[in-house]
Amino acid sequence: MHIGYTVARPTSRPIQVISHSSGEKCAGRAGAVVKRNEDMSNLLGCVAVNYLSGIVWEYMENASKLKFAFFGTPSIAVIILDELKKAGYVPSLMVTNPDALVGRKQILTPPPTKVWATENHVRLIQPTSLRDAASLPELTGTNWDLMIVAAYGKIIPTWLLDLPQHGILNVHPSLLPKLRGASPIRSAILQNIRETGITIMRLDSELDHGPIISQLPANIGAEHWPVAGSILDEGLARQGGALLASIIPDWIAGTITPMEQDHTAATFCTKIDKSMSELVIDPNNLPTSTQALEYLCKIRAFDGWPETFFMHDGKRIKIKHANLDASGTLIITRIIPEGKNEMDWEQYFSNH
Repeated sequence: MHIGYTVARPTSRPIQVISHSSGEKCAGRAGAVVKRNEDMSNLLGCVAVNYLSGIVWEYMENASKLKFAFFGTPSIAVIILDELKKAGYVPSLMVTNPDALVGRKQILTPPPTKVWATENHVRLIQPTSLRDAASLPELTGTNWDLMIVAAYGKIIPTWLLDLPQHGILNVHPSLLPKLRGASPIRSAILQNIRETGITIMRLDSELDHGPIISQLPANIGAEHWPVAGSILDEGLARQGGALLASIIPDWIAGTITPMEQDHTAATFCTKIDKSMSELVIDPNNLPTSTQALEYLCKIRAFDGWPETFFMHDGKRIKIKHANLDASGTLIITRIIPEGKNEMDWEQYFSNH
């Protein structure tokens, strides 16, 4: 399978990039479209993830001089941070949410980005709100080159937008203006939208509304769709971090012209919650055709959290794995019946 994507770098001289996965070198200039043929061994089928993650930039010596703050909270933000670090970009300040009570035992748990900041000796703040600039000297008292937002979980106030010299960049896991909002990755699967990817945009005062700096489609093969949510989370985060690292030098140099979104084409997604998890399933008459695909998309979209379930004989049965057979019938293979461990579908229903 051949997939084309653009390597955007400064135009002053040729560049050389190295793919870690193949060790193969290629030379080019900014804007050159590079085509690769690689093994689609992962379920994403996204060459750009492997390729961009493996690039060794000539300009890493400038990365350590960039003073930027990173706003992010969950594990998807950590993946982006790891990709930035590979390219030499480590934030001077981490801004994340406060520790939260997690799980049935309600254990006070630090957000994953706090753990990353501690391990990488990055200064950290965990404000409950960003509204009051006077209460955040860590942000207002520094001349920032740039700020980056990735899955932070709070609205960025207008006073912050023009604080850094080069604005605030956001890593958004959809091809804007499609799927603006809180859950673009899982909503793409839920709505059966295979044409997704990553957008790097400059934040403005409206939700996911700012001008586009760069975009990269995920190019997920039909044979891999729908992808499990946890896999798409990781794949798009890795792709987004690598794409962001690749465009930062040009953005700082002022050689990228942002492109206004087509706001008339905007679509929106809502926050996913547990109230959406229940499916209506008769174990003796499993869904077929359109309903089967709709159910499979929801099962894959809710992978990891909040997961899907159905009720049978008064018991809640959580679905762990499912697929479609050649006739388009939903086949559920692994479940967790209420009060039991994970098991095969046949193992449980042969006795029920």
